[in-house]
Formats: sequence, structure tokens, C-alpha cells
Amino acid sequence: MQYHRTRAQAEAYVRGQIQDAQAQGARLLIGCDFPFGYPRGFAHALTGRADARALWHYLQDKITDSDSNANNRFDVADAINARFGNGPFWGHPAGQTTPHVPARKTVDYSALPFAERRRIERAIPSAQPVWKLFTTGSVGSQALMGLPMIARMAAINGVSVWPFDDALSGVVLAEVYPSLLAKAVARHMAQGGAIKDAVQVQLLARAFLHLPPQKWADLLALPHPDAREEGWILGAGFAEVLEAAL
Repeated sequence: MQYHRTRAQAEAYVRGQIQDAQAQGARLLIGCDFPFGYPRGFAHALTGRADARALWHYLQDKITDSDSNANNRFDVADAINARFGNGPFWGHPAGQTTPHVPARKTVDYSALPFAERRRIERAIPSAQPVWKLFTTGSVGSQALMGLPMIARMAAINGVSVWPFDDALSGVVLAEVYPSLLAKAVARHMAQGGAIKDAVQVQLLARAFLHLPPQKWADLLALPHPDAREEGWILGAGFAEVLEAAL
């Protein structure tokens, strides 16, 4: 378990892991705890293409992120909201100048050409919507900052992204949600686990590592056609199978 103080340090570490795995001919699964896509229709409305990769590259072009984590995510969200008139992004710190991003959720998603939640977030209600930029569970900010990295990683030869790629290579990027193992995490914390986030990550990594090979075909099967655009959480619907692998 390693902790990196900045996104730049974390990305450099992951790149090193990819290089090492490819040099050794090893397989590598890289799980990222943020959405890899947005509700169906957003990519087309923003980029003209119904393709998650178009959004990754759009954000890669727009987002700036310094070595100290300083970034312009609220400005980018503000500019996107200005294009749609009302939303989709919401939430910002007190004093933040974002005329088109409300501090609270006041967005009428029925007036937009896309939904508030992805299909996977409707299946797992505890997962936060991708538009929330501030306060607890603000995965909207995580996605804005993380997807440019996914775009860069996906450009590395021999790296694929599930469930967007038909054929998976030896190095696979996938969206994960450590809260899938909530029961196992609760048991571990009751036995003296110190930091919940660390426990969640360790248990999910262990479950994937020890999952029987014959179960992987089920986990990697395309869960729904919308997942090609919206993304999906690896292991969703297989919590019991993953817990059994611990």
C-alpha cells in the first residue's frame, strides 16, 4: 500500500507499474475509484460524438493540473454548464466564483439531453452521481481530474480499458467501487481496521487477485450496451463472488 500526495506522483507510479509489468510479461489490472464515463447522451451533446473517449480527450485538452494539485476543474465545469444553461454540474466551495455552477443541486435534469445518473449508478444507488463537484462523495471532481489521466494511459501501447475495448490486453484499466465489499469491510473494521479507505482498497485488490480464473469471464462480460458509452463498475453484481475470494 502506497500513498501519493499528488495526482502527478500517483500517475508516475502507475506508469512505472505498467512498464514493469510489460517488461516482465505480467498481467496487470489497474482499478480507479472514479467514473470512466457520463450518462448516455452527454458525450454527444458536448463533443458531437457518442463516445466516452471523445470526453476523455475533451477533458484532457481543457483540464490543467499542476504538480501541486492546483487545477481548473471548477472553471471547466462552469464553461460546460454555460453551454447547457442549467447544469449538469453542481457544488463548489464557499467563495468560489462559478456563475454557472450552483452551490447546491438545483439542476432540472429532465430539461437536459442526458440523465442525472448512469445506468450503473441507478443499479447501485449508493454511488454518487457524476455531476457532484464538492463535499462528501464528490465524484464529479474526481472524474474531471481522473479522466485526462485515463486518456493518457489508454494511449500507451498494450493498455486497454474495460468495458470500452472489445479485446483486453495484458494491462487493463477499469473503474472500481471499493464499497462493493461493504460487508467484508465492516467485519474487518470491527476487528481493528484503522483506515476505512485503506481497508476497502486492500480487500478489493485481494478479492480480484484471488478470484478463480473461471469467474473472470462473467465479470468482464459486457453488462449492458450502454456501458460502451457510460462505463461500468467492475464487479458490480458480483459482491458475493468477490467476498468468497477473500
